[in-house]
Amino acid sequence: MKKKLVVLTGAGISAESGVKTFRDSGGLWEGHNVMDVATPEGWNRNPALVLDFYNQRRKQLKEVEPNLGHLILAELEKDFDVYIITQNVDDLHERAGSTNVLHLHGELLKVRSIANPNYIIDWKEDLNFGDFDEDKNQLRPHIVWFGEEVPALEEAITITETADFLAVIGTSLQVYPAAGIIDYAPRKTQLFYIDPKPIKIPNLKNPIEVIPEVASKGVEIMRNKLLSFL
Repeated sequence: MKKKLVVLTGAGISAESGVKTFRDSGGLWEGHNVMDVATPEGWNRNPALVLDFYNQRRKQLKEVEPNLGHLILAELEKDFDVYIITQNVDDLHERAGSTNVLHLHGELLKVRSIANPNYIIDWKEDLNFGDFDEDKNQLRPHIVWFGEEVPALEEAITITETADFLAVIGTSLQVYPAAGIIDYAPRKTQLFYIDPKPIKIPNLKNPIEVIPEVASKGVEIMRNKLLSFL
C-alpha cells in the first residue's frame, strides 16, 4: 500500500511558470489593488473591471506551461498516493499530470452563477455581461474572493488528517484558513517546507525539513528524500 503524500502549494510554484501573483507586490496583482478585483465588494462596485481582469488572467494562462516542480509532483504518483491541495487557481498541476487536485480558492477555467454557487461550469474563453446560467443569472469567475467562505476547506482537512508526508511548497503560510491546514496533520507526519524565504512556523508539532529553495529545485530535493523512505 502506497504511503500518502499531501502537498499544499501556493503562488511560488506557479510563479516559476510565469504566472503573475500578488504575493510580493504590496497587494497589487497585475497593477490592480486586490481589493478591487478579488473581493465581493470589488465585484459589486465595478463588475466590468473584474470580468476584464479575469479574462486577461485566462489568456495569460494559455501562454504558460507546467514547470519541473509540477512535473515531479505528478511523477511521484508512481510511488506515493499523492493529493495536491492548492491555493492556486491555474490548471498547471492538472496539465502536468497530477490526478488528485483540490483547489481551495477556485479555478480560473470555471465560472459560476451569482445566484447559485453550485452551478459551476468549465469556461476557457472570455466571460462577458449577458453570459447567464439556465435561469438567466449572470455568471461570475469561479474564484474564492477575500471575505468569502472556502467550500473545499473541510475536504482539505480530511485529506490532511491521514497524511504520512506533508509538503508545503511556495506558500507564505499567511493566508487563512488555508495556512491552518498543516495543523491537522498527525503528529507522526513528516513535514517538508520548500520556500526560498521560509518563515518560522509557530507551535509546530511535526518533524520538519526546511528546504530553502525555489519550488522546482526544492521539489527535486524533496523527491530524493521521499524515495529514501520507501
